Amino acid sequence: MKKLFAAILITVTTLSQFAFTPKQADSDKSPAEKIAEKTLKKQIMTEAAWAMQQQPVTVTSSSSPRSAGGKHDFFSEADYFWPDPKNPEGPYINRDGMTNPDNFVEHRKAMIRFSKIIGALASAYKLTGDEKYVNQAVIHLKAWFMDPETMMNPSLWFAQAVKGQFTGRNYGIIDTIHLMEVAQGIIVMEKAMDPATQSGVKKWFADYTNWLMTSKPGMQERDVKNNHATCWAMQVASFAKLCQNNAVLDSVRIRYKTILLPRQMGADGSFPLELERTKPYGYSIFNLDAMTMLCQILSGPQDNLWNFETPDGKSIKKGIAYLYPFVADKSKWTLKPDVMYWDNWPVAQPFLLFGANAYRENAWLTIWQKLDHNPQVEEVIRNLPIRHPLIWF
Repeated sequence: MKKLFAAILITVTTLSQFAFTPKQADSDKSPAEKIAEKTLKKQIMTEAAWAMQQQPVTVTSSSSPRSAGGKHDFFSEADYFWPDPKNPEGPYINRDGMTNPDNFVEHRKAMIRFSKIIGALASAYKLTGDEKYVNQAVIHLKAWFMDPETMMNPSLWFAQAVKGQFTGRNYGIIDTIHLMEVAQGIIVMEKAMDPATQSGVKKWFADYTNWLMTSKPGMQERDVKNNHATCWAMQVASFAKLCQNNAVLDSVRIRYKTILLPRQMGADGSFPLELERTKPYGYSIFNLDAMTMLCQILSGPQDNLWNFETPDGKSIKKGIAYLYPFVADKSKWTLKPDVMYWDNWPVAQPFLLFGANAYRENAWLTIWQKLDHNPQVEEVIRNLPIRHPLIWF
């Protein structure tokens, strides 16, 4: 009898261990999530195997003599600013849409790499429940957010600087959209993390969210009229979700309903301010992805932004419906082509997947499946912060 009881106890214990893995029963998944998992599983496991071999590379691993910040400060230079042919040693001048390949972007590349690592590890953990992926992620999280020798300061005073004009600009806040999948990856993995790591990374994100909401650059970026304001809100929502700051989440919901959507969207579902740019196609896609992710992050049973519509009929569904035909068949685009990277868009845009999931639109999902899920062009990656969609369901 004792042997039988022991065997039963072992069996129950084993089953209970499996019951607490993050693996989700197929019956709990939406059709879009099931298709996304099937589409991406091989790529996820390949990326996770790569991520398991990587050592941390943070902002302290590289520096620029043009940075006005210190060792722990993120620094980047504005993409569209170039030397003035009439004054080569003087202040840089703007060439909108034209990326200067000589500007310092090593910190941004390190952050994108970090995002790729955490996104891959969190995705693999969600698929398998294997805590080896969490343990590897912790190494990188501690290096970026907790280790006093290698951590990044939770502020962005020196991003997208312009030589001879600005040591940093509010527009540089868009660079940290690549921390969103880090924050979401932590949410997916945190129950398997030690309390000290959980506390440390959440403190960093709480401090950074506070900086975004109270600093002069943060408030300037919040009030920009185009995609920069959308991306400010998207980041604040993502980081506040990790920190369970419901007051901030509520404030961003209100901002989406009363400012972002009504002010940026045209009556036809387009984004007029993005269409005026030298890259109207790419910027329209980028801003729609960002607004879609706001709906994905902020929606709940009590306040579903997927169903929200302004009194004059603007909604995220209208935005997706407007742009979808031009993504499904790019030849239908009636405006001028983008001045750079015209041939590199679209890829597997998040608005297609999450829009298909929200509205059960199979056509959107089919196009998402067919597009590139692993882009390699730096400009595309820079404007595609959501590259591991499984962790966002």
